[in-house]
Amino acid sequence: MALDATPHDEIRPIARDKRTMGPLQFGVLWGDLGVGLLVLVAGSLLVPALGLKEALFAVVVGSIIGSALLAITGKIGSDLGVPTMVALRPALGIRGSYISSALNIAQLIGWAGLEIIIMSQAARAISNEFFGFEGYYFWMALFAAAGTALAVAGPVVVVRAFLERFGLWLMLAATFWLTWRLWDVYDFSEIWNRPGLGGLGFWLAVDIAVSLPVSWLPLVGDYSRYAKNGRGAAIATFFSYTAANVWFFFLGAAYLLALYPPGTTFQSNDLIFTLVDSLIALSLGWVFLFVILADEMDNAFANIYSTAVSIQNLVPITQRALAVVVGMTAFAVAVSVDLAGYETFLLLIGGIFVSLFGVLVADYYILHRARYDTDDLYRDGGRYWYAGGVNIVGVIAWAAGFITFAACGQPPFLLEHTSWITNVPDWMTKLGGTIPSFAVSLGMYLIITAASRRSLSIRPSP
Repeated sequence: MALDATPHDEIRPIARDKRTMGPLQFGVLWGDLGVGLLVLVAGSLLVPALGLKEALFAVVVGSIIGSALLAITGKIGSDLGVPTMVALRPALGIRGSYISSALNIAQLIGWAGLEIIIMSQAARAISNEFFGFEGYYFWMALFAAAGTALAVAGPVVVVRAFLERFGLWLMLAATFWLTWRLWDVYDFSEIWNRPGLGGLGFWLAVDIAVSLPVSWLPLVGDYSRYAKNGRGAAIATFFSYTAANVWFFFLGAAYLLALYPPGTTFQSNDLIFTLVDSLIALSLGWVFLFVILADEMDNAFANIYSTAVSIQNLVPITQRALAVVVGMTAFAVAVSVDLAGYETFLLLIGGIFVSLFGVLVADYYILHRARYDTDDLYRDGGRYWYAGGVNIVGVIAWAAGFITFAACGQPPFLLEHTSWITNVPDWMTKLGGTIPSFAVSLGMYLIITAASRRSLSIRPSP
């Protein structure tokens, strides 16, 4: 990205000669973003309600679905050279995309805050163990500042100067060590064959596994727009994220079962403390935590950077200035919240963004045959302006998909506050929300668009 780019230029298509990232860089980026302590925590949410076998199967299914959506959406950013929120303008309207931008800003700041919390918890555990110093808020401030600095540097610098040279290899070494230790120290056969206690359906577990790759859907184009080859970038994104998501979900579930006897249950807000304290007690566990802690910085960077890009879809302010403001906001969020409700947060993300990208896939790949007029993406009154800047068909289809997710997946936040959802047929609640919501939003968008076009074509001339 040019250092002298104006705010308006920063969300316009990246010039071909500036698209310098190849499949290797995307494999490194998404493999690295697919691992982390929060992914371990998400994996531990699946057990002991499910047995490890069933949990792993759910994770594989969810990772394939979520990573496929991630790769398909990333290909749109590569084709157009624009951020994801700009790519949504034809499907939602230029002003309609402001809705998705606002929601994305909220979820990314939430993610950035969670990353700062979890990194600070791990750092506090390490420093307290070896130096008698906790310094929780010191670590929070340090990690917020470091994530902000990386966001100011930008994705090309982060991938080439840090992840490709050091981050990926350190992460792989630590992960192989953690995997080997699971087999070497614990009775893996007993863990593998331990039955689940019940209370979590298979497809709801799939929804949780899908939620991690889906949480990156609104920002995948922010990085794929730098791709030299869109197809190669999409393939690398799919395979690297699938492998990372499956691996770390599995490790989170397996270690929770390994470290605690059958029948032990936890609240989601206790899981991070449980895992961090247990891992640091292992021989060389502090080394693993330290490496994963360093690796976790790329997640904080990505959330802060893409929040700035999403804000630019609303107002013309430079990314660097926005990154500083977002970093400070994420620090404030981290100080004031905890991990309670993490499972609900994951399901909420899935419900919002799976249905949204069903609309985008229908509009870009089916209706427009992978062709948008990039000039009109920025033109008020152009073909993507619709009625007052909003494509009401896209908004309706998106809402229908979200409601479908709520009815089929039954996330707790909706069950508690929406009485009619408890009255849906029992068979619907066993489907999970991901596939039905994506199908409904995609199908409804195509059907309503076709019906409206037919209505206009047969309307008599005045």
